[in-house]
Amino acid sequence: MEIAIILVFIIGILALGSTIFLGGKGDKNYDQATKGNIFRLSWIYIILGIAVVIAFAVYLF
Repeated sequence: MEIAIILVFIIGILALGSTIFLGGKGDKNYDQATKGNIFRLSWIYIILGIAVVIAFAVYLF
């Protein structure tokens, strides 16, 4: 049991270090790509929300 706890602790520290290391690298086109992705994702959620409301109304009646 003690070995498992030590392994979990070591893996957690390695994962944290890797995340911080990779997170420090920036992408030059991040802002423009993000704006396009957020715009498309917003439209998907809006259309999906409308479809869910319509499907629920059809189900009730």
